[in-house]
Parts: sequence; C-alpha cells; structure tokens
Amino acid sequence: MADRMIPESLLVLLRSVDTPTVCNAIEVAQGKRGFDRFTKGTMVHSKPGDPPMVGFARTATIAGLEPPSEPADMIKARRMDYFRSMAAGPNPSVAVIEDTDFPHCIAGWWGEVNVAVHKGLDMVGALTNGVMRDLDVLDEGFPVLAGSVGVSHGFVHVRSIGEPVTIFDLTVHQGDLVHADRHGALVVPPDVLDGLEEAINTVIANEAIVLGPAREPGFDIHRLEEAWARFEAART
Repeated sequence: MADRMIPESLLVLLRSVDTPTVCNAIEVAQGKRGFDRFTKGTMVHSKPGDPPMVGFARTATIAGLEPPSEPADMIKARRMDYFRSMAAGPNPSVAVIEDTDFPHCIAGWWGEVNVAVHKGLDMVGALTNGVMRDLDVLDEGFPVLAGSVGVSHGFVHVRSIGEPVTIFDLTVHQGDLVHADRHGALVVPPDVLDGLEEAINTVIANEAIVLGPAREPGFDIHRLEEAWARFEAART
C-alpha cells in the first residue's frame, strides 16, 4: 500500500467521515459483508471530538513492564532508529505501536513529549494497545487511540521497528492505510481504493433513505415501513 498515493478527493472524504462509515463502505466496495480488518474491543481516545486520523502505518513494538535486558547503548540507538523510521515513508502517516506487555501495559509512551515529537515529524496520529497520559497537555491535531490511560512511563523501550503489529486483534503491516477515530481503527484493503469514494457516498445516501423521514415531523410506523423497504433494497 505504501507505494500507492491516495487521491486528494478521497483523502478529504476519508477525513470527513467516521470509521464505522468507512467500514460499511468497504463492504459496499467489496459487494459483500464480512470485512473484519478492524479493532475488536473498546479503546480510549485522547480527544474524542477530533476528526479521524487517516494515514499510512509506521509500525513498532515497545515494552515497559520490566527493565530492558539489552545494553543501554543498544536501547538508546534503537530509540533513535525508531524516530528515523517514524519520520520516513509516505505521508500522511500514523504511528501504530504495539505494547508487547498487553494486557498488562503500564508504560505511557504516548504523553506530552512523544505526541509533540511525532506531530513535529508530520505524523497525523497514533494507534496503540498501550498507555497514554498527560491528556490535558497533549498537542492539538494529533489524536491518540489507546488501550488505556495511565500515569507512569515504566521502563518503556523500543523492542522492534517496522514489523507487523497487532492492536486489539487488528494486524497492521508497515505501509497499511489506517483509518481510526473514537470508535476504533481499521485497515483499508488496497483493492477497494479505486471504488471507495463512490462506496462512501453510497453508504451516506442509503442511510439518508431512513434518516430523512425519521427526523421529519409526522414520522410513524407506516412511514418507517415504506422507508425501510427502500433502504433494504439499496444497502449491501
């Protein structure tokens, strides 16, 4: 996916709709139900009202429950290699970081400093099964979707860079196109990109078949039956 550009019109549209809408649209584009490349379970969003993060994944794993067993100079060098990796690759980009201590994560990698640093590297957000903290002082414009909120950085250190990671049952490879908001995250399959813009507009139009009448005065069960029949005929 990383070698493929996103059309600007599609990128603008993806930034304007929530992740459930994109999930529905992928099924429309595929012509069937059953798409399952999304997170499973409830996650925590740093700024729930923010627009979704949309970008190519830059992956890494971290840990922090126990001190690292490797030499300190190796840990420090790997951390800088991590930042170099986050700064590389196509834009827009999303940091997708698996905490290998899950579900016993304590290390708040995503706090005031790392949010500022990653935003400064032109990344658009972060997805993690780990911990975030410093919620009141996180920079605007860099949402974090995390597994939990905590207070400590523990013994946090980078374990690997650029390898596939798993976040709440979602496997993400470096370069995957990620869409995430307060509901969770998903990976957009490359084979639906050409038809995704049309599919999103189809989802919105189909839902309007019911939403329009439901929000009008005089709505009743008879109008629902009529609208729902048209809705069922139109949706995937």
